[in-house]
Amino acid sequence: MRISTVAARLTACRRLGFVGAAGLVLGLLAASPSVAPAAKAKPHTCSGTQKSPGVLAGSYQSGVLVKGFCAVKDGPAHVFGTLTLGPGSALAAAFGLNHLTHHGGSRLTVTGDLVVGRGATLILGCKVVAGGAGFPCFDEPNQKKPTLTSAERVSGNLIENAPLGVVVHNSTIGGNVKETGGGGGVNCTPTGPFKAFKSPVYSDYEDSSVHGNLNVTGLKSCWLGVARVKVHGNLGFTNNKLADPDAIEILANHVGKNLSCVGNSSVWDSTEASMTANFPRAPEPDTVHGKRSGQCVLSTPVTMGGPSGPGPF
Repeated sequence: MRISTVAARLTACRRLGFVGAAGLVLGLLAASPSVAPAAKAKPHTCSGTQKSPGVLAGSYQSGVLVKGFCAVKDGPAHVFGTLTLGPGSALAAAFGLNHLTHHGGSRLTVTGDLVVGRGATLILGCKVVAGGAGFPCFDEPNQKKPTLTSAERVSGNLIENAPLGVVVHNSTIGGNVKETGGGGGVNCTPTGPFKAFKSPVYSDYEDSSVHGNLNVTGLKSCWLGVARVKVHGNLGFTNNKLADPDAIEILANHVGKNLSCVGNSSVWDSTEASMTANFPRAPEPDTVHGKRSGQCVLSTPVTMGGPSGPGPF
């Protein structure tokens, strides 16, 4: 399944500053002063609307909370601590250019965890690989022959609690990726931020690296894909229901430990040869150093009514 994108116009969100208070107390019998602890700084809040999103740029020392719509498009943004997407919010970090200075690029770095809340949408990174697969940057001037990229990095975990949709490309996750529940329901109706680029709701992980485990559980959406991802730990899919018969596509991944697929509506280790039919299909098997189990043991059929296997998934 191919997802089309359109560029978005985004505006700036001012950074809030926080100053801790300190007090100097003189003891009755002691000559040396003591200093009261400074108040802990609150996370920076980035807020905006879909028509006028806020912008993250520069360094944020005490974490960030996203409310409404925000983007990373005016150069590099570095968040220390936790970056949290509040309920129903959206963060787009898929811009290749610096729209503020008109030279250099934009990228997001999180030294800490990235947490996606209920009904929130995350679009992280952009890159198109040989053959046209991948996700072009929103500001790519030539969508037919994309050249822009944006590589994102999260040192900790990517935790998704019932999000609307999460799209991760060209990114490095230092810990685990865990998507639990969420989606737009078992249908392919565009809604929320996905409606802006005329796309059904979906989740997708491509051309990225996960140093821990990657698990998706209980997702109800249109489509789910994991392609060309290097997962150092386990890769697992459990009880996911997708409306598109072409989901879940699990393609050409490199799995350091085990691959497990249980109770999903369908799984594929191949991609359709054309956009007009589900068959015939071209195999893109996974490399798994541990065990394959459940629905992901034998390769899936490449012709209508054909057999599974004989090769591994």
